[in-house]
Amino acid sequence: MLFDNLGDDLLLQRVIAVAWLIGFSFAALTLRLMLFLLSRRDGTGKTTTVARLVLGSARNTGPLFLLTVGAYLCISALSESAPWMYGLVTTLRVIGTLLFAHGAANITRAAFAWYAQHVAPKTATTFDDKMFPLLRRFLVVFLYLLAGLVSLEASGVSISPILGGLGISGLAVALALQPTLANFFAGTYVLSDGGFSMGDYIELQGGPSGYVIEVGWRSTKIRTWLNNLVVIPNSVMADSIVTNYSGPEQAINIIVTSGVSYESDLRRVGEIGLEVGRQLISDSPDAVKTADAFFGFEHFGDSNIEFWLFLQAKNRWGSFVLTNELIMRIHERFKEEGIEINYPVRKLIYGSSGSPEMISDG
Repeated sequence: MLFDNLGDDLLLQRVIAVAWLIGFSFAALTLRLMLFLLSRRDGTGKTTTVARLVLGSARNTGPLFLLTVGAYLCISALSESAPWMYGLVTTLRVIGTLLFAHGAANITRAAFAWYAQHVAPKTATTFDDKMFPLLRRFLVVFLYLLAGLVSLEASGVSISPILGGLGISGLAVALALQPTLANFFAGTYVLSDGGFSMGDYIELQGGPSGYVIEVGWRSTKIRTWLNNLVVIPNSVMADSIVTNYSGPEQAINIIVTSGVSYESDLRRVGEIGLEVGRQLISDSPDAVKTADAFFGFEHFGDSNIEFWLFLQAKNRWGSFVLTNELIMRIHERFKEEGIEINYPVRKLIYGSSGSPEMISDG
């Protein structure tokens, strides 16, 4: 017993017991008040730093721990408590362990909450937005599970069979959930890689294309041009070549190719092409104003001399609008200028016998 030197003076024992209880109760109340004031020191009622969040999360656990110690010392001061001191010590260990786990869990929640409020909005990817809530839950559950095992050990219950059973059960669950776990870890890679984000238009090699509407742990959801929902397992996303049409910026280059007949004035064709392209940049709200039009002849084709005309659209939807308008304007302008765009022609040359002797494409 802690206070054997008190002898049989029951009055002194009770005075000391009450003194311990009152003293630690006052200390617990003082500590709670100090933690409350420190956690809200700015006077606005809002926690703005991680230190204040941590102090605020500990303002209940710390005083409860002091009350527990005070109750233990109070009971220890009484001679009547000798027969059940072992149980008292065991209970104190269990309560202390649970309080420590609860305080650590509160601090973990506070730290993650501070990160989500002040740091996560400034990051370029959504990895922390998706990963940290799951990691926070895992750590909290782990702390309580560890505290439960320590409490059982402190109570005299052997936890070795429990740990063995958990190991075997964990292995069986891992084997049963292998596809799900594969998608989970692939989702971690997809989120941390930052190759695309919500709202981006992506296309999988040999697969579907559409706007990203959600990146989860098991799958990624995209909305196609037909307004259909496509759910792609993250294991497929991680192993596929993905083209992001919205990155690294929204602007998209468009190239319209065509050709003019061999009899055309190529210098005049180039002048008209640049004129049409620059006029469209000036007129269309979907064109990037700072990017000039480019025109160039590519090669001698079977029926035409091929050329290309380059413009830049503000986004993917604008690229379709711009391409459509550019083709119409080029066709209309060439028609006005008398510039011919040939279609493939096959010539048949007949001999004296009346049957074709030579066939040529032109």
